[in-house]
Amino acid sequence: MIIKSIELENFRNYDSLNINFDEHTTILFGDNAQGKTNILESAYMSGTTKSHKGSRDKEIIKFDKNESHIKTVISKNDRDYQIDIHLKKNKSKGIAINRVPIKKAADLFGLINIIFFSPEDLNIIKNGPAERRKFMDAELCQIDKIYLSDLTNYNKALNQRNALLKEMIYKPDLKETLPVWDEQLITYGKKIITRRQQFINDINIIVKDIHSKITSGKENIDVSYDPNIEDIFFLDELVKNKEKDMRFCQTSVGPHRDDIKITVDGIDIRKFGSQGQQRTCALSLKLSEIKLVENTIKDKPILLLDDVLSELDKNRQSDLLDNLLDTQTIITCTGLDEFVKNRFKLNTVYKVTDGSIELITEELNE
Repeated sequence: MIIKSIELENFRNYDSLNINFDEHTTILFGDNAQGKTNILESAYMSGTTKSHKGSRDKEIIKFDKNESHIKTVISKNDRDYQIDIHLKKNKSKGIAINRVPIKKAADLFGLINIIFFSPEDLNIIKNGPAERRKFMDAELCQIDKIYLSDLTNYNKALNQRNALLKEMIYKPDLKETLPVWDEQLITYGKKIITRRQQFINDINIIVKDIHSKITSGKENIDVSYDPNIEDIFFLDELVKNKEKDMRFCQTSVGPHRDDIKITVDGIDIRKFGSQGQQRTCALSLKLSEIKLVENTIKDKPILLLDDVLSELDKNRQSDLLDNLLDTQTIITCTGLDEFVKNRFKLNTVYKVTDGSIELITEELNE
């Protein structure tokens, strides 16, 4: 699968844009704050309906405009698809596939699989558990629609339960309705726990080989799922913590508090690893994600690299690029240094300046 083109209207700092992508590598080059990442964001939204930054629709629409459009043409299994996303300031977004509106955003998931890799991902090890849950959920929601449905329903029940806990301060009698939401949490929470365990088991098998190669066989990584609660004890823990939850007005146990544990040679890399080791582990995880998706969908995902190369030393740059053969990759960078010129065949290079693009590949190859 590849992205062939994207058209934007009133998206971030773009009045209008029409950009074609190479089937192998496209480089978006320019100074900071010119709009390079915005193009990657539009590509990511075309596959997931959401911004990788977590931005709301109204924040994405160009200032002083009321709506924005993204039109993305992709090729998958020798067939073209057009994905249209219509963002509105005060209404839900509209989505269409081949000009046919879809009722649920979830219907778009799986049409294309996109992996976004930014400098922030290099901190996935040392950051809090929320970042590692995001790592699991971002990919699982693309490759497993059942998981997406279970996670959506779980989050709805969680929000309702937390809202009820707050309302109970003024209406204690509502306590009798708490078991309704407990049942919902348990039903969907158990499914989430089981699927995350399987996902991490699969990642762990792949990451061991990748990390060993990156470290020249000097380190042995182990990635394990660290659930907040075992599924068989979920009900017992909800009941046990009910008074605590009522006191703090939030649900204290469940997969919304899960984590991933990462060790190198038996040492907790988050607590005791150097920054270099943590970044190497993060890189190994992202490369494992690419391989896992490929194994699952029997196709290559699309990779978006947002100024990641500048954050890596030359050895880790090489490790990353060596794993991207035959993967469509769209890269942003601020400088076309000698490394980028030598490592990549300059298929397509655009210079991005203040919301406009200029194809400069031919100039560089002269």
